Amino acid sequence: MNTPQTNPLLDIEGLPRFAEIRPEHVTPAVDVLLAQARAAVDLAADPTTPPTWANILDAVEDGTEGLGRAWEIVGHLNAVADTPALRAAYGDNLPRVTEFSASVGQNLALFEKYKAIAAGQEFADLSPARKKILDNEMRGFRLGGAELPEDQKPRFAEIQEAQASLAKRFSDHVLDATNKFSVVVTDEPTLAGLPDDDKAAARAAAERDGLDGWKFTLHFPSYFPVLQYADNRALREQLYRANVTRASELGPQFGDGEPDWDNTEIVVEQLALRREEAQMLGFKNYAEVSLEPKMAESPAQVLAFLEDLAHRARPYAEQDWAELQAFAAASLGIDTLQPWDTAYASEKLRQQRYDFSESEVRQYFPLPKVLDGLFRVAGTLFGVTIRPQDAETWHPDVRFFRIERDGELVAQFYMDLFAREGKRGGAWMDSARTRKRLHNGTLQTPVAYLVCNFPAPVGDKPALLPHDDVITLFHEFGHGLHHMLTQVEDAGVAGINGVEWDAVELPSQFMENFCWEWDVLEHMTAHVETGAPLPRALFEKMLAARNFQSGLMMLRQLVFSDFDMHLHYDFDPHGKESVLALSQRINNRLHVTPQPDFSRWPNTFSHIFAGGYAAGYYSYKWAEVLSADAYAAFEEAAQVSGSILDTATGARYRDEILAVGGSREAMASFIAFRGRAPEVDALLRHSGMSAS
Repeated sequence: MNTPQTNPLLDIEGLPRFAEIRPEHVTPAVDVLLAQARAAVDLAADPTTPPTWANILDAVEDGTEGLGRAWEIVGHLNAVADTPALRAAYGDNLPRVTEFSASVGQNLALFEKYKAIAAGQEFADLSPARKKILDNEMRGFRLGGAELPEDQKPRFAEIQEAQASLAKRFSDHVLDATNKFSVVVTDEPTLAGLPDDDKAAARAAAERDGLDGWKFTLHFPSYFPVLQYADNRALREQLYRANVTRASELGPQFGDGEPDWDNTEIVVEQLALRREEAQMLGFKNYAEVSLEPKMAESPAQVLAFLEDLAHRARPYAEQDWAELQAFAAASLGIDTLQPWDTAYASEKLRQQRYDFSESEVRQYFPLPKVLDGLFRVAGTLFGVTIRPQDAETWHPDVRFFRIERDGELVAQFYMDLFAREGKRGGAWMDSARTRKRLHNGTLQTPVAYLVCNFPAPVGDKPALLPHDDVITLFHEFGHGLHHMLTQVEDAGVAGINGVEWDAVELPSQFMENFCWEWDVLEHMTAHVETGAPLPRALFEKMLAARNFQSGLMMLRQLVFSDFDMHLHYDFDPHGKESVLALSQRINNRLHVTPQPDFSRWPNTFSHIFAGGYAAGYYSYKWAEVLSADAYAAFEEAAQVSGSILDTATGARYRDEILAVGGSREAMASFIAFRGRAPEVDALLRHSGMSAS
C-alpha cells in the first residue's frame, strides 16, 4: 500500500524527502495521484456540481496539486541526477501525465463550468488576481482543444503526448552526447595557455576516472576554457567540432555500438506536430499559438522587433569582426579566423586592449564571497535576510537557504551550482512549491530550485567564478526572487505563474546589472590567496570592456531568435529547405560571421525543442528592453541618493514587479513601477550602441 510514510512522493506537507526518493517510487505514486486528480476533475465537471469558485477552481487545484508537485520533483531529479533507472521511470510515466493534462485541457464540460463562473454573479466579487486566473484558465481550455469536435480530440491528445515524448528524447540525446565525449591529454605542453585552475580541474577529472593526464569534456566549464585560452589550435578545433556536432549525424560520440542520438528527425517531427496542432486550433501557424499568452501581438511584430535590433547592432558587429580579423592576422598569425579561433582571439584581443584576463578576474570571485554579495543586494533592496538552513538534498553539493523578513519565513530555496555528469547543462530556476493561502488559513510559502553548471572546487580551494558566471548566478536568482517574493496568495498567478513568457525574463536580466556596479563588487570580491577585494583599477578595466564585441553577441542572440520564430511561422518542415539550411540562411542574412557547414547547433537548441521556448526565444531580447529600462530607474535614483542600492526604488520595484507576480498584465506592472511604457534607449546605452 502506498502511503506518505512508505512513498515519499505522496508527501506534500513539507519539503521534498530527497534522501528517500527512489526510481521505484515513481510509478506507484503516479498511480495514486492520477486517480485522485481524475476524480477531482470528474466531480468538478459533473453536471450536478454548481459552478462556483470553491467547487470548480479550488477543487481542481486541490485535487491535482499532489500530482503536479510529485511530477515536478521527478522532472527535477531527471534533470539534475539522471540515472538509467530514473530516466526509465520518468519515460514510462511521462505519457500518462501528459495524457491526463491533455484530457483536462480538452474537457468541454469543465470549460463550461469556468465560463459559467465568468458569466455568473460571483464573478463581480472575485479579486483581480482571481479574475486573471479565470481568464488564463479559459484561454488554456481554448488552446488545449476543449472546443474541438469530439472526433478530433483523440488526435489532438496524441499530438500532446508525442510532443512531450519527443522533447524528452531530444533532451536525453543532448545529455548523452555531452556525457559520452571526452579528450584526455597526456602531454602537458599541449595545454600551453590554459590557466592553472582549469588545468587542475582537468587533472582532477582524469584522476576521478583513474586516468593519467588531463580530461576535457563538453560540459561548459571544461570545454570553454580550452576554446578561450589553449594555444594548441588542433585541440581547440577538436573540442569545437565535437561540441557543435553533438546529437547529429556528424557527432564523434557515434560508433562503438552506441545508440542513435541524432536529433535531426526529432526536430522535424516536433515542428510538424506543432504545425498540425496550430491548424487544428484554427491558427495559421504555431507561432500564433505561442504568442496567445505573451505580450507580443503577432509574429510579424516580433520579427520587426528583431530586425530593428539587428539593424542597430550590425554596424557595431561589423566593426567588432573587422578588428578581430585584423588582430588575429597581425598578432596571432591567424590569417583566416576559424570558428575554433574566435573565442581564443577575442580573449587575446581583450587582454591586449584592456590589460586584463578573465582568469585574473576569476581569482577575486570565490563562490562564498559572491553569495554574500548577492544576498547583500537582495537584502538591501528588498528588506529580507537570507541564511542557510538544513534540508534533505539530492547531492552533497546542494545547499539550502531560507529568506526571512522581520524574523518571519518568506521563502526557501535549493542551490545546485556545479557541473557534473548526469546533470543537464545550462542554468535555470524552477518551482518546488508556490505561495498560496491554504483552506485552513495558513500560508504556504514558496520554495525554488536554483540550478547552474559552474566549475566545481578543486582541492581545498573554493570554486572560483568567471565574471560571466557571476552574472548567470544573479540572473537565476532574479527569477528566484520573482517566484519567492510574491505577495499573491492564489497559486495560479503567484510568483512567475501567469506571467507572460516574454516578460518573465525581466526580473532575471534586471539583476544582472548589479554585477557591473562598484558599490556591489567591492563587497562581493576577495582574492582567493590574499583576501584583497577587487582593485578599483581592474574594475575600471572590466567596465571599459563590458561592451567588448557586444555587436557580435547581440547578433548571435538575434540569429537564435529569428531562426526560432521563422521555424514556427513560415517554415514547412516537409518542404524543400531543411532546418539546417534555414539556420544557415538566417545566420548569413543577420550575422557577420559565417556558420561552418559542419555545425549542427539546432540539434542542441534545447530551449525551443525541450524547454518551452518554442516561438518564444525572442523573449530574452524583448524582456531585456524592459529590464534595462527598469534598471535605469535605479541609475536615476542613485544620482540623488548616491547609491545604486536605493531602498525606496527597491521597495517600489519589489511591490510593483516582484510582489504582484502574474496577477496583472506585465505591461501594467511595468508602468506602475516606471510611470510610463518601456523605451529601448536604456538597452542600447547599456550595450554601448547609442550616442550617449
